[in-house]
Amino acid sequence: MSELSPLIKDLALILMVAGVVTLVFRRLKQPLVLGYIMAGFLVSPHMPYTASVVDLDDIHTWADIGVMFLLFSLGLDFSFKKIMKMGASPVITTCSIVFAMMTLGICVGHAFGWKSMDSLFLGGMLAMSSTTIIYKAFDDLGLRQQQFAQMVMSVLILEDILAIVMMVMLSAIAQGSADGGQMLGAVVKIVFFLVLWFVVGIFAIPLLLKGVRRLMNQEVLLIVALGLCCAMAVFSSEVGFSSAFGAFVMGSILAETLEAEKIERLVEPVKNLFGAIFFVSVGMLVDPQILADYAVPIVLLVLTILAGQATLGSASFMLGGEGLKSAVRCGFSMAQIGEFSFIIASLGLSLGVVSDFLYPVVVAVSVTTTFLTPYMIRAAVPAYGLLERRLPSRLVGQLNRMATSRHDASNSGLWHRLLVPMAMNTLIYSTLSSATVFLMFVFVLPLVSSLPMMEGRWWANAIVGVATVVLIAPFLRAMMIKKNKSPEWRQLWAESPRNHLPLLFTVMVRMVIALSYVFYVIDRLFHFSLAVMLTAGIVLIVLMIRSRYVKSNSILLERMFKQNLNAHEIEEQLHGARRPLFERRLLDRNVHIADFDVPDASLWAGQTLKQLRLGQRYGVHVCSILRGGRRLNIPDGDTRVYPGDRLQMIGNDEQLARLHAALGREVAPEDPAAAADRLMQLMSVSLPEGHPFVGHTMQEAGIRDSYGCMVVGMEEGKEQLSQVSPQYRFRAGDVVWLVGEQPNLDRLKQH
Repeated sequence: MSELSPLIKDLALILMVAGVVTLVFRRLKQPLVLGYIMAGFLVSPHMPYTASVVDLDDIHTWADIGVMFLLFSLGLDFSFKKIMKMGASPVITTCSIVFAMMTLGICVGHAFGWKSMDSLFLGGMLAMSSTTIIYKAFDDLGLRQQQFAQMVMSVLILEDILAIVMMVMLSAIAQGSADGGQMLGAVVKIVFFLVLWFVVGIFAIPLLLKGVRRLMNQEVLLIVALGLCCAMAVFSSEVGFSSAFGAFVMGSILAETLEAEKIERLVEPVKNLFGAIFFVSVGMLVDPQILADYAVPIVLLVLTILAGQATLGSASFMLGGEGLKSAVRCGFSMAQIGEFSFIIASLGLSLGVVSDFLYPVVVAVSVTTTFLTPYMIRAAVPAYGLLERRLPSRLVGQLNRMATSRHDASNSGLWHRLLVPMAMNTLIYSTLSSATVFLMFVFVLPLVSSLPMMEGRWWANAIVGVATVVLIAPFLRAMMIKKNKSPEWRQLWAESPRNHLPLLFTVMVRMVIALSYVFYVIDRLFHFSLAVMLTAGIVLIVLMIRSRYVKSNSILLERMFKQNLNAHEIEEQLHGARRPLFERRLLDRNVHIADFDVPDASLWAGQTLKQLRLGQRYGVHVCSILRGGRRLNIPDGDTRVYPGDRLQMIGNDEQLARLHAALGREVAPEDPAAAADRLMQLMSVSLPEGHPFVGHTMQEAGIRDSYGCMVVGMEEGKEQLSQVSPQYRFRAGDVVWLVGEQPNLDRLKQH
């Protein structure tokens, strides 16, 4: 018999220990992430009293896969459009927190006398709060529906995005690209590939999934989604980024498709498995000796995170427009580090630029701050009360009124509404044109030049040049023409002659950008003089603008892009899953909308809204009920509530918190003995002379109404059952087969 692979033995050990430890942590109502880390510590080579993993290299490979799927799942939760609709407030808050905490971490690292690279990576780790841990803490404490919690989750999403960018930047610095020009080049490279992948992905991926939708069941959809994830991870790695970055980008592309929810549901078990292995591998790197040697830095780093987020984090939320009370609750909620800190630490180790002690120190800090997270969230309100008593009442009132400005912010300026879409169009079409030129020169030109009839001839350059200009013509035309006749343009032109020159300048700038692409193609392939290039470029630009063919292709591409981009949003509108448009206006009046799922065992199930009296009991209003893909708006008092319904409620934080507690409390208790009695059983009953059923039909005998049983059939011979007609009257000697719950069958049998 062949020897079992060490990988299987290690996997069995990891999952068994992780299963036992996480059950204990579940019982203690602690985050499962901590259980996984503890399980990794128990099976690590540093723990001499327990069985240890044999091959650490294989486990690290699985852990890399876990990171990839974790970020892929994060991308499925991320939407470019949602971030664009958040406004400036979360962006300002996120940038302030990350900058402040990263600076604080670097200063603390230098104070310890650590190397510059250790201090830099430490700053990156301390700047990243844990989305998973905070979400779980909000859920356990019943705060997820409150207004401040929604603001925290918006900031955490943006932090995760910045973490991706930070990983790329730290990689560039670690590999020696630390001067300003190379750093700027790294940023431009990130933006270029993000725009390229997003635009191409919105074109290609939805069309692919739409074309094969009839052929895909859940199994095929899972394989296709994971295949796209891995393919993008490989491509990302080949062009110089991390595989995790590519997985995140593919997740964000799939998040805009109609299959986003299905993919997220199917990928969840895969993410949980490999994510567990990743966190277990994190625990394996915890060395007790290092923890003992660095006990003082660990304690000081914990205090740095708690105090830094409580003060700098709260100040950042106030800078973003939150009131004092909300800002304090938000800042205290983010006082921990988690999964992205581990990922950044792993990046530093893999690049060989950080010291070995830094990883276990960060893990210890994360474990400690995670344990303290619920207590920090609870301490926010007393801390605000202390500030309220110590600060002047006028100042407290002014700080609390700061929140009203951010929710109603709108892009009312005509110039803003004109220039922002114009800049986005220029960026997108420039990226597509650059990518097209790159592909034509790198791949197509050598291929055409190597053909026997083209080798050494100018024809090859001419063919590739013409093809390149034809391919980028729709992009260049859209760049130059888009928004030139928009309502904002017309209104600005009509308002004042002083607007004419700036408006014309925007056209000239875009035409110069388009001309630069044409000049580059001509100069690269033909090396013409400047005068010839200028003349040819202008002629080609004019032809692009005048050409109906180019115009139709440009419009067609733009329509396809918008259709694919908005398909998911349209699907949500059709199935009633989008939030009401008036939600933003409610936030200025200290109320907001929150969703509540009715549990399967809820005592509310089957009752009408009039019977539940939610308005009288909790002061909330039911604005909509989402049920089976349908939205029931403004339900009346006779509308019944069913298990699985999603109730959209309007109220303030206190009202919604009391409703959440009642919904979780008012459920039918589990009774295993009663559940066993409810099992359906099959039983045969022989009807002797004088039996109460003899001479009666099924309805007259009350088999269903009085006993809660059902007649399956009547025995004919040893192998067949005949169907019993409702008009049939039972006779003595009949053998009737019945189905019902055991107590009901026993009661019927006694007769």
